[in-house]
Amino acid sequence: MPHTPNKQIHGGYRGLMKLVLPLLASNAAFIVMQFCDRMFLSWYGENEFKASLPAGVLSFSLVCFFFAVGGYASTLVAQYHGANEHDKCVRATAQGVWWVLLSSPALFALPVVSEWLLRVINHAPELAAMEHTYMMWMFAAAIPHGLSWALAGYYTGQSRMRLILITNIIGCGVNVVLDYLMIFGELGFPEMGLKGAAAATFYASWSTPVILAAYIMADKSVRALGYRKAFAFDRHLFVTLVRFGIPSGVTIFLDVGAFSVFTLLAAKTDGAAASTAALTINNLAFSPLMSISHAAAILCGQFKGADNFKESARSGWIGLKTGLLYMTFIAAVFFLLPETLLMRFTPKDGKPFDLDAYLRTGKTLILLLTIWGFFDTANIIVSGALRGVGDTKFVMWYMSLMGWLLWIPGEILIFRIIGYDAKGLVAGWTWMTVYIAILAFGFIWRWRRGKWYEIKVID
Repeated sequence: MPHTPNKQIHGGYRGLMKLVLPLLASNAAFIVMQFCDRMFLSWYGENEFKASLPAGVLSFSLVCFFFAVGGYASTLVAQYHGANEHDKCVRATAQGVWWVLLSSPALFALPVVSEWLLRVINHAPELAAMEHTYMMWMFAAAIPHGLSWALAGYYTGQSRMRLILITNIIGCGVNVVLDYLMIFGELGFPEMGLKGAAAATFYASWSTPVILAAYIMADKSVRALGYRKAFAFDRHLFVTLVRFGIPSGVTIFLDVGAFSVFTLLAAKTDGAAASTAALTINNLAFSPLMSISHAAAILCGQFKGADNFKESARSGWIGLKTGLLYMTFIAAVFFLLPETLLMRFTPKDGKPFDLDAYLRTGKTLILLLTIWGFFDTANIIVSGALRGVGDTKFVMWYMSLMGWLLWIPGEILIFRIIGYDAKGLVAGWTWMTVYIAILAFGFIWRWRRGKWYEIKVID
């Protein structure tokens, strides 16, 4: 029987901002948590600070596929919400949870993989030991994080953002407090340094899925459907989740994996501290773009589920314009206050530190951030919109081929020819700018072409 489209979906700038603001607050809470985590570590010691970024990125690259497939339930929920099929919103969310539970045994192989990668990268023994410790805790936190991605999709896909905002603020707040206590050993906690930062993330990561699960169990739609039916394994929905979620997961895995290689190469350079600081500043500044991308993906998916392709396409363009306007403001901040931003990440322990070299290299990297920020805005938002309408295979192939056949080979060649000094680092960042620009033009071309109109995600 044909579905009745949901006419309560609000599009345009108003509809986008209705989603963006709570998502922005949620992402801001996470980025502030990450910012504080690395700032505390920079106060604790230079090696701990330098180890935190490559270890964090590498551990995420090994588990992000697992997260992304379960999290793709949010796209199914968005399209079923647009199609006015609310019982399938519940059941699609349950399949995301089933994915996390069924695939979690594969996580036990990750410590072996991470040890091999650290040997290949050949960081200094002290740095490698810190990175290994940090990653073990991150792998332990993978299951609660995966459950959070899957369960949150039930609310984000239906534009019900208030609970997501509250749970993220609670989880991140707990993490920041535990970070400080466990890194520096305050209020009776042992002083654990980098290990304390990782342990704090693990303990705090359970708060979000516990709260989300409790609220979903009390949801009227779930109770009306019945717990057994709502959370039962549904072969058809599970196959749909896997069919579209796996390309999305592979995309994130290969993209983050490529970025991991770059950060690990940069960590071997003389300007490693400046690179880590600049990338941390980038994460903080670009958090709103992830919110805009997520909001655009939700709206595009909802309108596509309602068979309103014109409004779906318009939502993607509105998301891009909003992101570029925001990036103009960020570019001005980067241009005017580079030293102020970089000084947030200098050691407080009195150990020898070449501040002049750090600021000189860091300012150049902030300038490059300003340039490639506009191109990366298009990448983040348009690729999100494409995933929202189900064009996950194109995103997968395009990002994977560009990343692993163009960007990373170029980076390896640059570092081998120029070396691992500050000049090599700046050259590597410049090549990353070129790669991001090429990627942006490809995504915009795909969205304009409209090939995604033909893709059918839900029945």
